[in-house]
Amino acid sequence: MRSDSVYELPKDLPVPQDDGACAHLSGMKLPRVTLASTAGRSVELAQAKGRTVVYIYPRTGRPDQDLPTGWNAIPGARGCTPQSCAFRDHFEELKSAGTAQVYGLSTQDTAYQREAVERLHLPFEILSDEKLEFTRALRLPTFEVDGMVLIKRMALIVRDGVIEKVFYPVFPPDRNAGDVLAWLTSRNGVIGN
Repeated sequence: MRSDSVYELPKDLPVPQDDGACAHLSGMKLPRVTLASTAGRSVELAQAKGRTVVYIYPRTGRPDQDLPTGWNAIPGARGCTPQSCAFRDHFEELKSAGTAQVYGLSTQDTAYQREAVERLHLPFEILSDEKLEFTRALRLPTFEVDGMVLIKRMALIVRDGVIEKVFYPVFPPDRNAGDVLAWLTSRNGVIGN
């Protein structure tokens, strides 16, 4: 068992800086890539209708497993479980603000992700980009640790297959869902939104 909690953020985490790695994303059409879902189906985000929120995170930790080497020292790495829990807690508000669907996305395999969905009682699907096809097609920023290639944390608001808004870098991760909700709420009442 770990000595820390996957559900809480340590107080002294390094803050990620905006390195410009997502500057190209706003206005891009999503690639026609099929992703495995924790619901046992395939999802092609490019085909999603309406407004979709996709929060992207490096990897969820498990209470019975140690963190990757130096995890807390990597800016933006720690906090996937608190981020997922915040999207769970704001799920109904996100739907009320006009979101047709919410997805989480990481490079972990679906079996690993399914454990997190069940343990955290997530009301939405998590998508696996285990083969990095979606990541490479969009040129998403990644980092490596312990032989794993992981995506840097971000959130995308997609409308009819086109990226409308990018949240990057995300810090602290447990505030990301609230920031997304605030943006969506501010768009309500804007003509064409």
